[in-house]
Amino acid sequence: MKDLTATQKIRYSRNILVPEIGMTGQQKLLRGRVLVVGAGGLGSPALFYLACAGVGTIGIVDGDRVELSNLQRQILYTSADLDDLKTLSAQKKLHRLNPDVCIEPYNELFTAKNGRDLVRGYDFVIEATDNFEAKFLVNDICIHAKVPFCHAGILGMFGQVMTIVPGQGACYRCVFGNIPEPDEISSTDQVGVLGVVPGALGSIQAAEAVKFLTGSGKLLLGRLLTYDALNLIFREIELPPPCCDVCRAAKLI
Repeated sequence: MKDLTATQKIRYSRNILVPEIGMTGQQKLLRGRVLVVGAGGLGSPALFYLACAGVGTIGIVDGDRVELSNLQRQILYTSADLDDLKTLSAQKKLHRLNPDVCIEPYNELFTAKNGRDLVRGYDFVIEATDNFEAKFLVNDICIHAKVPFCHAGILGMFGQVMTIVPGQGACYRCVFGNIPEPDEISSTDQVGVLGVVPGALGSIQAAEAVKFLTGSGKLLLGRLLTYDALNLIFREIELPPPCCDVCRAAKLI
């Protein structure tokens, strides 16, 4: 592995002091590649902490521009960024935060057409989207491509997070079935979201990526962690074994 420079040893000194990471883990982070799908409420904190940790290459997929209503929770952006492309605004800020990190912006939506090409070449994916269609799509493509990923979802003062390593437990579709009908669901546009909820969940997603890249700790495999910010309660739900058609088609069952 490539040795860290003197400057890098200082920058990442607090990471290196953590026994579960150390110098070897930091070198793994600098060689790691993480794709973040969605640069909004969940993606913002995840991107910040991935860059701070020194993840060598970070891809950002988002086709939106910064809107005023984003600023209540999407901490990557300021009033000066209004109407800017999120991917490019994020790239500038993260580069200023840590020049070691290569930021690869993809100013497009994650779709069935481009998804497989986008995840190819990355070690880990953070699913930080804001709608069910995208969440199921990221799941299905990552399962077929056998790329590990971390899902999170938020609404109001509640959230959930789980990590999926294809072949090592249930996927998002195993747990939640199929995309719900529009009249069966609510969105943050309808019921809102407390800004700190995606902050907490996006930070957990970044931690899962760091643990995966360094091979440290226990991932949220086969477990769904729920967060109730209103009553400050975390709950862990044990998940069933893989059981969906997507896992079956990928020959993981």
